[in-house]
Amino acid sequence: MLNSNYIVGLVDGEGSFTVYIKNPAKKLENGRRVKAEPRFYIKLIEKDKEILYKLKKYFGCGNVYFQKDTRPNHQNCYRYEVTKRDDLEKIIIPFFKRNRLLLKSKKTDFEIFCEIMKRIKKKEHLTSSGLAKLYLIKQKMH
Repeated sequence: MLNSNYIVGLVDGEGSFTVYIKNPAKKLENGRRVKAEPRFYIKLIEKDKEILYKLKKYFGCGNVYFQKDTRPNHQNCYRYEVTKRDDLEKIIIPFFKRNRLLLKSKKTDFEIFCEIMKRIKKKEHLTSSGLAKLYLIKQKMH
């Protein structure tokens, strides 16, 4: 059985809170819009993938994906990832607000992630100036 202390330790070591935002100053081909895509994930080597399925069951959201690695001396991995904004807002963020991360760098990334999520909820990412601000904030993440 997983407990909150184990999950916090695992995320401190192997997890990530991030937001994918392409530089809004660069033009995208075909007139596509730049997006803000927040996500939480944990990546482990293939032989440890069962813990990722347990995390998915524990949180009741997200998915587990295979991630092939063809680099020499690297193993194939699996990744537990939560990308739905509603799940991030109602499940993942509250969990880590109740169960504090220990590593300073991970805490900082989580705080920035929460700030960006707040701004996305206010739809700031839908304006050019708002997206530019989010991009600058995201640059402070590890």
